[in-house]
Amino acid sequence: MSAVWEFREINFHRGTKRSEVKSYLTAMAEVERWELERVRVYQDGSRYVRLRRKIYHLQRTA
Repeated sequence: MSAVWEFREINFHRGTKRSEVKSYLTAMAEVERWELERVRVYQDGSRYVRLRRKIYHLQRTA
């Protein structure tokens, strides 16, 4: 069994409230099993978020 990481990058505009970003990322973590890898907050207030999750490739035996 080998694990491979899958990544998703999301950009939030500066007008997006912090609570909205938090609730969206919480839902992604609980439902789709994403975890936070990186968050960048730029000077203009926009946010860059990179999520990751493991994808397992099962190999048939026998």
